[in-house]
Amino acid sequence: MPNTQRVHTKFFKELEKTLSIFGNKYFSPDGSIARSAVLDDLELNDKELIGAIINNKYFQENYSVPFKNSFIFNGDEFKTALSQREYVYDGLTNYRNQIGLSVLRRPLDSFANENIELDFPYKDTVLKAGMDKSDAKRSTEPYLNKIIAKDEINALVEPKAFRNTEVIGDVDAADPNLLIKGNNLIALYSLAKRYSDAVKLIYVDVPYYFKEQKETDSFLYNSNFKLSTWLVFMENRLQEAFKLLKDDGSIWIHVGEDGMHYLKVLCDQIFSPENYVGTLPRKTRDGKSDVPFNFSQDFDWILVYTKTTNSDKAIVGRKVQRKYYETPDFPGRKWRTADLTKQTTTKERPNSDFTMVNPKTGKEYPVNPDRSWAVTKDTFLEWYDRGGIGFPDDYDFMKGHRPFRRVFKDEDDKKDKLSSVSSDLLLKDFIKTLLAKSKTTKKDEYVKKQQFNYAKPEELMKQIISVTTKEGDYVMDFFSGSGTTAAAALKMNRRFIAVEQIDEQLQLSKKRLNSVVKNEDKGGISKEVDWKGGSGFIYTELASKKENLIDQINAATTIDELTQIAKLIGDDDYQLNIDINKVWQNLDQVTVNDVKNAMVDILEPAQLYVSALNVDDPEEHISEKDRNFTKAFYAGDKVIDHE
Repeated sequence: MPNTQRVHTKFFKELEKTLSIFGNKYFSPDGSIARSAVLDDLELNDKELIGAIINNKYFQENYSVPFKNSFIFNGDEFKTALSQREYVYDGLTNYRNQIGLSVLRRPLDSFANENIELDFPYKDTVLKAGMDKSDAKRSTEPYLNKIIAKDEINALVEPKAFRNTEVIGDVDAADPNLLIKGNNLIALYSLAKRYSDAVKLIYVDVPYYFKEQKETDSFLYNSNFKLSTWLVFMENRLQEAFKLLKDDGSIWIHVGEDGMHYLKVLCDQIFSPENYVGTLPRKTRDGKSDVPFNFSQDFDWILVYTKTTNSDKAIVGRKVQRKYYETPDFPGRKWRTADLTKQTTTKERPNSDFTMVNPKTGKEYPVNPDRSWAVTKDTFLEWYDRGGIGFPDDYDFMKGHRPFRRVFKDEDDKKDKLSSVSSDLLLKDFIKTLLAKSKTTKKDEYVKKQQFNYAKPEELMKQIISVTTKEGDYVMDFFSGSGTTAAAALKMNRRFIAVEQIDEQLQLSKKRLNSVVKNEDKGGISKEVDWKGGSGFIYTELASKKENLIDQINAATTIDELTQIAKLIGDDDYQLNIDINKVWQNLDQVTVNDVKNAMVDILEPAQLYVSALNVDDPEEHISEKDRNFTKAFYAGDKVIDHE
């Protein structure tokens, strides 16, 4: 008969139950499933076996597609799930434990191919863990395979209920600012219901990957990710975040040197290379002498991607206060000057190799051999006659010694296009901020008072927000930390969505944003943007089951009571792929408190949240206020009633 001690996923539990009707035919002597026997009969299209499988409700829902009044069984996917032999607990990943470039999942050896991808263990999984240091204590990470653990993943990512909701300040009931506590992957899935294709800017300062393991450090998040774990951690989140972006939105990913190049390849796979905008350096310090190879690496990096594949769309840009002239020769039409040359030589553009002559004065202007005219000999008069070319000797007030291109204000108004941040005038402030005003040691006064290290300054966020958004746009940060992104967005009259899991950072962020609303925060960009306070935000939490279970464990007084709670934890409702029986080894040698501590240790890293579908279940202990907020949130309605 089957050995239930070896089964750890819903797939194999259901398969054991199904195969049991055939007696020992599909089981090995040790009680495990004889997978080769099952696969052989599936290849032979054994009607009895296939009939038993497709009559199982779980396999119908997860390994078939509806067709008219029946369904089509996906036998290939089922066999793939069954045949994996490298899974921990019978099913984590079909990748061997090696990292490298691959083509069609084969290692890239000596041949060249443009279609390359970063291959790493577990990339076909969802990582349940969050980012705090408790996740680093486990010897194995809680992965869910996308084929085998469909049921568990569906339960993990379905929209969640909210709890402990607070309204702080003057909140827009229809489009509120949000500060959410909870695992950011699960939060992203929940946000998709309301904010899909709605966010203009996503900025994330992600947990950095470090190639050297750190015994101790001052980071509050887990800084000792294995590379493959870090990559799947990032992949899961970036895939979902991308769905929230507007078509002309952009995502800015702040990352350290050790992980940047791996993450760039991963982002190309997620967003596609065509959606890559660029990479920006940020200076983090002024240099150190005690460094490997005597080379001080003083930068981290920002990877920028967009959702649109239309390269003509202005993903970044700024409104510029232009200087216009009004002259008698063009009454009622204000104009400005622009460059009349191109970055090409006269050898490259021989038709633009000519001396330009002012028709009014006859003054000659020779061409620069290294920068040809933007017009040709044949098109000069056409441009001049419609007012598109001017000369400095035409006007007493005009400075300069070269002809200029004339652009009329009514032409600028029709375009309504933002100026490129790569132009000389605009690039100066933006790059100056990245290279001089955004160092980690330069903390905003509010954050400095709270003893929070590694916060990015508000000036950096002001520059990014100003070139990517306009007032009223949504700005998101799902690694919110101390709340710098949300604080800058609030002061710049943008809406924000911030997500944070680590309680210490979350409370700092909540306190900080409250001080911004009350105009008590005078630091950062407050003076520069003339912030006077006001607005508000909603603080809410993904409703957790864990606290209730831990309360039950702590209230228990006997082993029998704990046994009953353990059975509850092992139920399918909690989706915990753990062997709870390990807690009960050597019972005669442990105390009730020992067992309590072991159970709490199992629960601590678990991501147990209340489904929004169960918000009215009295056993979930959701207040009426939170029930109403949850229902309105997912219905797209106003989330609070000001009346």
